[in-house]
Amino acid sequence: MAASGNWARMQRTAGGGAREPATDDAFLASLRRGAGYFDARARVKGWTRERFALDSDGAVAVSEAEGRIPGGPPLETVVEFWTADGLRHHFKVFKALAAVVEDDLPPRWLKDALAMPEGYECDCC
Repeated sequence: MAASGNWARMQRTAGGGAREPATDDAFLASLRRGAGYFDARARVKGWTRERFALDSDGAVAVSEAEGRIPGGPPLETVVEFWTADGLRHHFKVFKALAAVVEDDLPPRWLKDALAMPEGYECDCC
């Protein structure tokens, strides 16, 4: 698939290996999200802050991505957050963002296990 214009960006392929550029159409489609998407994202961010006792101004990122596991769900929700000490944490919910409910989030006691040491990269998210 050929990329065009300044909107081309790199995307992971289903195998998680080589990358191919996205098209302008893919980028523009991502901008056409309805209010429901943004409401769901805000809801998941709020639940994440509450569940893991995060500061109200701490960084929490919620996104929806294509599923990369063969036979898995077509869309997954990826959540990342940073604690006051700057440590990055992340988890995935194997559902589309709009379908995520509060009970889908990991329990609070699992917070330390969600931490990603600096410089560590994983292929799962």
